[in-house]
Amino acid sequence: MCGIYLTNFDRTAAQIKNDLKKIEFRGPDNLSVKKYNNSVYLAHLRLSIIDLDKRSNQPYEFDNLAITYNGEVYNFLKIKNELIAQGYVFETESDTEVLVKAYHAWGENMLGKLNGMFAFAIYDILNQKVFCARDRLGQKPFYYFWDKGRVEICSSPKSMHKATKISKEGINIYLSAGYIPSPFSIFENIKKLEAGKFLVFDLKKNILEEKTYWDLKSLKRKSKITYESAKEKLNDLLEDAVKIRMVSDVPLGSFLSGGVDSSVVSLIANNHAKNKLKTFTVKFSEKELDESEEANDFAKNIDSDHKSYLCDENELINSIDDLFIAFDEPFSDPAMIPMLMLCKKVQNETTVCLSGDGGDESFLGYNHFDWVKKFNALFKIPKKIRILITYFFKPFLSKKHFDYLKNIFLLKNINDFIINIFLNFITISKAIDLNWAKSYYRLFYKSNNILQKTADINIKLWLEGNNNVKVDRASMYSSVEIRNPFLDHRIIEFARELPINYRLSGKKRKIILKEILKNKLVKVKLNKSKKGFSVPILKWINGPLKTEMEKMFVEKNLQKIPNLDYKKVLYYFKQHINGKADFSHVIWRVYVLLKWLKYNK
Repeated sequence: MCGIYLTNFDRTAAQIKNDLKKIEFRGPDNLSVKKYNNSVYLAHLRLSIIDLDKRSNQPYEFDNLAITYNGEVYNFLKIKNELIAQGYVFETESDTEVLVKAYHAWGENMLGKLNGMFAFAIYDILNQKVFCARDRLGQKPFYYFWDKGRVEICSSPKSMHKATKISKEGINIYLSAGYIPSPFSIFENIKKLEAGKFLVFDLKKNILEEKTYWDLKSLKRKSKITYESAKEKLNDLLEDAVKIRMVSDVPLGSFLSGGVDSSVVSLIANNHAKNKLKTFTVKFSEKELDESEEANDFAKNIDSDHKSYLCDENELINSIDDLFIAFDEPFSDPAMIPMLMLCKKVQNETTVCLSGDGGDESFLGYNHFDWVKKFNALFKIPKKIRILITYFFKPFLSKKHFDYLKNIFLLKNINDFIINIFLNFITISKAIDLNWAKSYYRLFYKSNNILQKTADINIKLWLEGNNNVKVDRASMYSSVEIRNPFLDHRIIEFARELPINYRLSGKKRKIILKEILKNKLVKVKLNKSKKGFSVPILKWINGPLKTEMEKMFVEKNLQKIPNLDYKKVLYYFKQHINGKADFSHVIWRVYVLLKWLKYNK
């Protein structure tokens, strides 16, 4: 993994280097800055993974093209052979050289050949154009500024000259979602390139062009594939997705939580490893959160070289302040804390880790797929009647649960319900403005099945905006690269076409994945429900964080946050502290924002 930078602002190499040192953890092995045409700077922070030689440092140049690139192209050897067949000669073993020569050979059409996670900028020195792209699922970050021919691109706004003013729109989106999805950002005039898109900056004509090169396809026909054929095809895809992600010139391991997804990945990786695969899990002192026993049992079954790291409460709480250095924008998913800790623990053991992230989206593993099935019937009742029903329940519910129910019953339809799963059913904004989310409604027309519609929103909104951000920022802070086989676009595309009952039926989830795992390992236990990567936020707010929060949650502080309904937040906070209701998710969201704003003045 790395950090990229490009600009044509009137800056010096020393200024750019100084700014990039703020995110040096993204690429601690090398920092280079080069100037082209006496006007355009390209810079790069390198975390060496493939071809550790300095010949593969960036910016890398070939025939009037210069590239700064972050990520991995897993099928680069296949592409390299295609280019060799066309007469290209290679001087390094890196995927960087393959990428720039692929652009030289095929232009924008090269994107369809790439299987990987990436964000890059290629500067055409002669034509003064910048070609940029981001991977299909948005695993790697890409921030940019563009105005009247002036451009600035970076892996993080922390190192951007133009990232100076906090965006009210960005804060509004964060208050709704707890994260800020693409193309929005927390800074005015700074955008994020959306997943599956590319940009062309024409610095001569002062023109910016944006296009989509990949998106979820419309599912027009029901798949006729048999269950056994689907299982065989999926198994082949998984085997290849894991295998191509194991190419590395540095130590490689795998995160193992004990859940189905990480178990499948670790098992396949262990089968392909030259030596015993290193597997890692995190152990919590709170039994209700701990899955280390399941992970240990599975590691014994596959005979991996397993380590379990204890993360006690004090250690986790002491790591909270690291979040505001690691994360470019306010981000409220509590799972970022154990992820940050795990990456910190493994950095002395390995530089690359495989992970099971992304399996729940494609194979319907989340609880909210059950919610959608249950609430779908509700939204067939006319809205006026739903409103009347709501007040019938009022005497029997706490204010928290009544607010939840009322907000759900007031939604227009099931599509609004699905969108709000990935936002918040309790609002803390004075004026609710969800115009930014309208672009996601187009996804409802991709499928006729309500669960697949939910999965599609899951992939395009939450996976990119939340989960991929968590994984990238937490891992990069410790200079660890995480590779996710379930985010191979071939698996995403194949899973979407599978009949729903191959993936979910009744209370059974991830059916086809579990079958594949059982076929590979007879001893495996799959009955326990997954606990998820979580921390006891409720307990912390009433315990070790209480004093700090009581000082922060006062009117003068909360009033400074644009569009925040501070009176409602203060009420929720008092209710929570007094043990009358659990508003921990709302309190944590505001707490993170206050802390992030303090660290990023």
